Amino acid sequence: MSSLPLPLDDPADQAPLAERLRPRSLDEVIGQAHLLGPGKPLRTAFESGRLHSMILWGPPGVGKTTLARLMADAFEAQFIAISAVLGGVKDIREAVERAQLARSGGRRTVVFVDEVHRFNKAQQDAFLPHVESGLLTFVGATTENPSFEVNSALLSRATVHVLQPLADGDLREVLARGRALLGAPPLTAAAEQRLIGYADGDARRLLNALETVARGAGVSGAAIDAIDEGALEKTLGDQLRRYDKGGEQFYDTISALHKAVRGSDPDAALYWFVRMLDGGVDPRYIARRLVRMASEDIGLADPRALRLALDASETYERLGSPEGELALAQAVVFLAVAPKSNAVYAAYNAARSFVAKDGTRPVPLRLRNAPTRLMKDLGYGEGYRYAHDEAGAFAAGERYGPDGVELPRFYAPRASGLETRIADRLAELRSLDAAARRPD
Repeated sequence: MSSLPLPLDDPADQAPLAERLRPRSLDEVIGQAHLLGPGKPLRTAFESGRLHSMILWGPPGVGKTTLARLMADAFEAQFIAISAVLGGVKDIREAVERAQLARSGGRRTVVFVDEVHRFNKAQQDAFLPHVESGLLTFVGATTENPSFEVNSALLSRATVHVLQPLADGDLREVLARGRALLGAPPLTAAAEQRLIGYADGDARRLLNALETVARGAGVSGAAIDAIDEGALEKTLGDQLRRYDKGGEQFYDTISALHKAVRGSDPDAALYWFVRMLDGGVDPRYIARRLVRMASEDIGLADPRALRLALDASETYERLGSPEGELALAQAVVFLAVAPKSNAVYAAYNAARSFVAKDGTRPVPLRLRNAPTRLMKDLGYGEGYRYAHDEAGAFAAGERYGPDGVELPRFYAPRASGLETRIADRLAELRSLDAAARRPD
């Protein structure tokens, strides 16, 4: 059945779709089951009637503002919203005065500060005495790690709740509600998946996109049976370059980045890195993959690679976008030009395979600690050679594996970077072992 063009002049439609669909009760909230499910922290707070100051940490469009408003409604409290981007100490002072007036009338106050990480120390400290006195309940929302961005004094007086991006199933439910309210045509399966991928866990972005597409269909003046990918591209254009986190393009691109790093091509690695950022991939995901590359493809050829990848990840957490992305770019280039070795990666997998097939072997008595008299009497630790007491701090000829089996040489260093020196060292030690084990 075809749908009629949407009316554009209805006053009821003037508010954004995301605002019109904002949940009016806790049961209408989609997602965040780890906080709102039965017996979970926020659900318990609502049901018990115990209001507490908190910081809601999560990406955009996952319900931070909604939860703050629902909290105020549930406790019949005055709701005051302050934008940390636009507000200042004056707004805080006015909020305190309104809270004092409300308290004189026996009413509580919830002060919601959006983007609280943008408040400076003085502005954050201004809340402290009023939170401590119970004059107001402070609810801060932030997209940045509060450990770095919120003063420790304020942080200690508020519970941090971490909100997660909405899952695909949650976004489908949001989409269905939005379509129903708009009276919009259905979406083809491909268009729906692409729109969900574009939203990337953000309900507000999803609803804004749906409204734009539906309005575009209405403007065309022609009745349509379904919204397809062509309609999405026509109305959203370049915005659709954002990746579907579960789609083939996403995995193809991270694969290309990994292979460019492994192939020691810094220019190609930077290209794919920027492509992913441009497509809307969470930089934290890229940071995790860089850490993996440092372990898998560089390893002991240059141990600095792992530390630098971890430092880049931490720097991004501290600075956010766009400043923190430069540190990730630095890591990408370093990993690409570093000497390569997957020797530890291969050794680890080989050891896992061996253990899985070989079964459980007891630890030799000489390698066991003997903290008690009984264990000593049983022979624990007897015959163990303390390496530091031997020439070169090496007990030549000693065996450290289980008895009754000759362990394979899992680790074979490559002739690359530091592993060249490691190979020389291992060759020297094995020569000493062989000499010590040689019959007289």
